[in-house]
Amino acid sequence: MTDYIEEIEEQDDESGLLYEHLRIVVDKGQVPVRIDKFMTDKLQHSSRNRIQKAADAGFVHVNDHPVKSNYKVRPEDVITLMLDRPRHENTIEAEDIPLDIVYEDNELLVIDKPAGMVVHPGAGNFHGTLINAVAWHLKDLPSFDANDPEVGLVHRIDKDTSGLLVVAKTAEAKRKLGLQFFNKTTHRSYNALVWANFVENEGRIEGNIARDPKDRLRMTVFPAGSETGKSAVTHYRVLERFGYTTLVECVLETGRTHQIRAHMKHIGHPIFGDARYGGTEILRGERSSSYKAYIQNCLKLCSRQALHARTLGFVHPSTGQQMDFSSPMPQDMDSLLEKWRKYIVAN
Repeated sequence: MTDYIEEIEEQDDESGLLYEHLRIVVDKGQVPVRIDKFMTDKLQHSSRNRIQKAADAGFVHVNDHPVKSNYKVRPEDVITLMLDRPRHENTIEAEDIPLDIVYEDNELLVIDKPAGMVVHPGAGNFHGTLINAVAWHLKDLPSFDANDPEVGLVHRIDKDTSGLLVVAKTAEAKRKLGLQFFNKTTHRSYNALVWANFVENEGRIEGNIARDPKDRLRMTVFPAGSETGKSAVTHYRVLERFGYTTLVECVLETGRTHQIRAHMKHIGHPIFGDARYGGTEILRGERSSSYKAYIQNCLKLCSRQALHARTLGFVHPSTGQQMDFSSPMPQDMDSLLEKWRKYIVAN
């Protein structure tokens, strides 16, 4: 079996459809056993942790219904692995796509990703991704194989989020960097324009994040400590107020799928322009036709969620040196913020 369970929780599902990738019919004499253990025993190249992630994401089904990783397998159960992309050859091809490389050495790359670029092939995007571009950039490096899960992406950001991410050139670099992300010793901050007029200057959002049972295209927030979802904490700080919207800095303690987007939606302040989480609706402000036209013009200026991975900090995997990087605000968000500044002055 291929390694497609490795980072299921990071996939940014665009279609909402599920495709069967694996089917197991349980023997008549099977004794009850947890499904994550059962599948680990059956699937040679997938760890129990990866299978648990797949179950948590709703991708492991029994008799056509999703189950949790603690489900006890019964005789003659039909187990299917349903993923959010059709079966496809997993080979990553090198493609000559420009990259904005902020830093590079023998161990790693730091890349400033533009909005609109998918990070990794999958979910209907098998070409034109950042990892296809990385494969081209490193095509003459014998030690780097884009199809080897031991190297490459250490973390991901959504297709329509811009900003910084790190790519490991060696297995040792990926292991050490991955450990920093796991131990929450990296520093990542995002800039986001949200629908809000915060009274406070800073705040903390805590709540488990999981797929929305009513709409699997979205993530939703459950109470902290809940058995549903994974724990997530986001800190935010006000940078600039525009009356009906606010520019905030968000610092992550955890790195869950759509974390900032789901957390901001949860507290009633979705990210401006984030169609999936209600950010394209007019949530604050006037009812006049001129204001509605103004908002529509703002949405045209920045036709995606106004979210940018602004800073990234980690310890270099071989030198032990602290590495800190910052990305300038992209042009679309910069233009959007300037339009709000002018609106506040004029009104």
